[in-house]
Amino acid sequence: MELQTLTYLVVGATFALYIGIAIWARAGSTKDFYVAGGGVHPVTNGMATAADWMSAASFISMAGLISNMGYGGGLFLMGWTGGYVLMACLLAPYLRKFGKFTVPAFIADRYYSKTAAAVAVICLLVMSITYIIGQMTGVGVTFSRFLGVTNETGIYLGMGIVFCYAVFGGMKGITYTQVAQYCVLISAYTIPAIFISFQLTGIPLPQLGLGGTLAGTDTTLLARLDQVVTDIGFGQYTTSVAGSTLNMFVYTISLMIGTAGLPHVIIRFFTVPTVAAARSSAGWALVFIAILYTTAPAVAAMARYNLISTVHPNVLTGEQLVVQDGGLVYDQRPDWMQRWEVTGLLRWEDKNNDGRIQYYNDRNPAMAERAAAVGWAGNELTVNADIIVLANPEIALLPNWVIALVAAGGVAAALSTAAGLLLAISSAFSHDLLKKIFMPTLSEKGELMAGKIAMAFSIVLAGWLGLNPPGFAAGTVALAFGIAACSIFPALMMGIFNKKMNKEGAIAGMIAGLIVTLFYVFAHKGIFFVKGTEYLGLIGGANSFFGITPEAFGTIGALVNFGTAYVVSKITPACPEHITHMVEDVRTPRGSKAIDGAH
Repeated sequence: MELQTLTYLVVGATFALYIGIAIWARAGSTKDFYVAGGGVHPVTNGMATAADWMSAASFISMAGLISNMGYGGGLFLMGWTGGYVLMACLLAPYLRKFGKFTVPAFIADRYYSKTAAAVAVICLLVMSITYIIGQMTGVGVTFSRFLGVTNETGIYLGMGIVFCYAVFGGMKGITYTQVAQYCVLISAYTIPAIFISFQLTGIPLPQLGLGGTLAGTDTTLLARLDQVVTDIGFGQYTTSVAGSTLNMFVYTISLMIGTAGLPHVIIRFFTVPTVAAARSSAGWALVFIAILYTTAPAVAAMARYNLISTVHPNVLTGEQLVVQDGGLVYDQRPDWMQRWEVTGLLRWEDKNNDGRIQYYNDRNPAMAERAAAVGWAGNELTVNADIIVLANPEIALLPNWVIALVAAGGVAAALSTAAGLLLAISSAFSHDLLKKIFMPTLSEKGELMAGKIAMAFSIVLAGWLGLNPPGFAAGTVALAFGIAACSIFPALMMGIFNKKMNKEGAIAGMIAGLIVTLFYVFAHKGIFFVKGTEYLGLIGGANSFFGITPEAFGTIGALVNFGTAYVVSKITPACPEHITHMVEDVRTPRGSKAIDGAH
């Protein structure tokens, strides 16, 4: 069957499944809407949590980033998985026992302040909206390539599907839809990896194939890949680090504590009936997450190897690149290149007018000198990291049904996280702002309606941001984690483990951490201007703070948050005694409060 037709059938079938589940599991109460009634089985919740947490960044971008960066890309694996363990061990059980199903609700009670709750809502909204840009971008990329529609049409379709199952189903509909989405995305990720691992190494398990020997040779895949990438002027794949080691360290920490502070994942631990079930579901989620995260390095390495061998096949024989090879003749490029060129995510520029594709690191002086000796004028191929996973089956010439499955998986990953973020935004508005601050007498029916309206509005906003991304859209997912790291995570940690932390300290800390981080990010992205001059110049140039990139600055923002909160708490009135006792009770492993969100 033709690829286009098959893709429509596979993606259409998954959409029908999602909408059907939403109709079956529609929310009839605020408890259903916010926490799926609180009775989800731990294994089911673990699978839904995995889908909620593994966004388009995990499915589409992560392997691409590792493929481009090599060893240094491991920071995404370490940061995101480490952060989930941090959340599961240090935050989720205590928050679950506290009994408040949103982060702002916990902060409101723990810090005995509506102002603190309002600041937490602002931090949550900034983080969630930033994060959701990446999801809508992922939807647009996947649709535009595989369904033959424009990026804009793809985003509109994604908005419509999310609207159907998120607005009507709430957390109940989202939970069971995410279970289906997990099954789709994990199949779409692992099946191509199994095919490609077997092709290259004869080992069907990608995790073992990564360290295996290339078929027909006595050389391991990673050893040959190191040779191939150095032949074209890049650093060794297994040792390269982008930027400084310090930046890699703080970037990892930012992703880790940012993950631990994600409100749309934290709320998932309230959908199970007990604290013990919350711990169990956290363990199951880690198992389901590990399947994809242990496969990603193999996907990245094998995709990089296949890409280079397509453009410069002679590097596979060990011949020195620019002596024997003029590059792939452009008019003879494979079909997959032609298809991806249409999206603009793969581009070729014939700099020396020889009609061939030269792909190498022209920033490497030695490589540039070798290339110039044979008439090359610079690297001519630009490959966006976001296409690596999606194009991988096409590069490896896998069957059309595998390619169609990958398309469905990419959409599932983006939509599952988008739905979780939208619910977090909706609950922050309807429950934490409207019900708890501005309209305390609002009925349950009115709150449920407000939540659905807020979610519908959020979907429209998310779609608009996807269609009109801000100037700093690149790296938005990492920035979102940085925002969670600098604002939400410290407030939660101090709320649980520092019984003397008062409301003034928490408020000052969240504001300080958020402002410092956003200033550094916006300044480096050229958003601020003073008399026509970028504000960047006033802080000393790009990555001026010890070489730390904006995406990694959440760690510094978190330190500012902790430090500010500590200092302010020492010079302001002490925390009330009943709050101290409440914190001690939360940290004592006994029982669990009912999950109703009420005081």
